[in-house]
Amino acid sequence: MASRWFTAGMLGLSLGAALIASPALAQGAPTKDPVKPIKVDPIKRAQTITYAVNTDITQDPDNVLVLDLSNGGRVAIRLVPEWAPKHIERIKTLTREGFYNGVIFHRVIDGFMAQTGDPTGTGQGGSKLPDLNAEFNDIPHLRGTVSMARTDEPNTANSQFFIVFYPRFALDHKYTNFGRVIAGMDIADAIMRGEPPKNPTKIVQASLASEGKDPPPPSAAAAPKAFTADMLSNSQSN
Repeated sequence: MASRWFTAGMLGLSLGAALIASPALAQGAPTKDPVKPIKVDPIKRAQTITYAVNTDITQDPDNVLVLDLSNGGRVAIRLVPEWAPKHIERIKTLTREGFYNGVIFHRVIDGFMAQTGDPTGTGQGGSKLPDLNAEFNDIPHLRGTVSMARTDEPNTANSQFFIVFYPRFALDHKYTNFGRVIAGMDIADAIMRGEPPKNPTKIVQASLASEGKDPPPPSAAAAPKAFTADMLSNSQSN
């Protein structure tokens, strides 16, 4: 089963030998980037693309994803429908269903990103919903960017996403950037590292700010979800 993430050929040498050595990166690496970069006139882009996001959690709360983590903190993510409407719809649907509750951050690389959204904790799982068509855009992958993971095929994003620790412009136009952390980036920084981590950080509760849910008490930390066959229903075979 192909892992829903980057391949070594797509990342290039700039990410270092540590990434290329990862088993998840090694399998199915293409000989060239399967996604052609989007060429946008810089003047037109400056006029039409909004990079800034509203950091006021009380404004448009239905487009703020709130993650209560097992490390005791809360991360707020601004979802921007103008960037990727179908991906935002998917994230909100799964959040309302409680899909992300108890899911671990299964792949966390220091100085790079933290990936979650796989109920199996293997990097190969997803929801039972169909995979999404890519909505690549001109929004750069900055610190705090939240973007969708996928296989080496463009139209395979499903439920997994990642939070960027440090700018990675090599990911631009290749992964669907759909939001940005607007509060609690220090909590995201504290997510346990590893592939997978020995003691992974979990999403205890995922909700939308419009739902007004309080953080769960520390004793209510959710256990990772049990594996079921349908969790791999949308994974891709090599």
